[in-house]
Amino acid sequence: MVNVKVYNMKGEEVETIGLSDKVFGAEYNEPLIHQAVVTYLSNQRQGTKSTLTRTEVRGGGVKPWRQKGTGRARQGSIRAPQWTKGGVVFAPKPRDFSKKMNATAKRGALLSALSKKVADGELLVVDELKVSAPKTREMEAFRKALKLDKRTVVVMDEPDADVIRAARNLEKLSTIDVGEINTYEIVSNSVVVLTKGSVKKLEEAYC
Repeated sequence: MVNVKVYNMKGEEVETIGLSDKVFGAEYNEPLIHQAVVTYLSNQRQGTKSTLTRTEVRGGGVKPWRQKGTGRARQGSIRAPQWTKGGVVFAPKPRDFSKKMNATAKRGALLSALSKKVADGELLVVDELKVSAPKTREMEAFRKALKLDKRTVVVMDEPDADVIRAARNLEKLSTIDVGEINTYEIVSNSVVVLTKGSVKKLEEAYC
C-alpha cells in the first residue's frame, strides 16, 4: 500500500491516506497503454470525409480533342485527376475507424497508467473540490495553491457544474468525472488530481 498526502484547495496538507496496490500499484505495461490510447483516439474519429473519384464527378463524357494531330497530350476526359475540377485519385470515402479492446486489457491499461503516475509522483489527492461560484478565479487560485503548472486533469467523484464552468477557461486544467476516466486522459496530462471520493470509487470498482 502506497501512502500519499491529501491536500485541501488551499494547498495545505490535511491528512495521509493509503492507496490500494491493486489499483495504484500495478505493473507498468507500456504496450498495453499504447494499445488503449490508439483504440481511444481511433474511436474518436468520425470517418465522414468524402471526395469524388473521376467516375463520380459530373461531366467529362466527351473527349476534349482528337487523339492525334493537335500537338497536345492526349486526353480522354476533362474530369481526369490532372484537370482542374477533376476527380481525386484514391479519393477518401466514409469508413469506420473504430477499434475494439477487451475489458480486461482496458482495465489493465488504466491501472497501469494510474500506477505509473503514483510512482512518478504525478498524482495528487485533494479532500474535496468545491467552489462558491462558477468563477474562473477560484479554480485558478486552486491551481496556483497546488502549483499545477503543467497540463492537469482533475477527476471528480461527482459531476459539479460550477467546478466544470470555473475550470473551462483554464488552458492547462481540465475536469472529468470518475465514471469517464480512461487511459488517454491519464497519459495525456502531466498531473492527475483525484478527490478522496474518486479514490474510493476507483478502489471499489477495481479491487
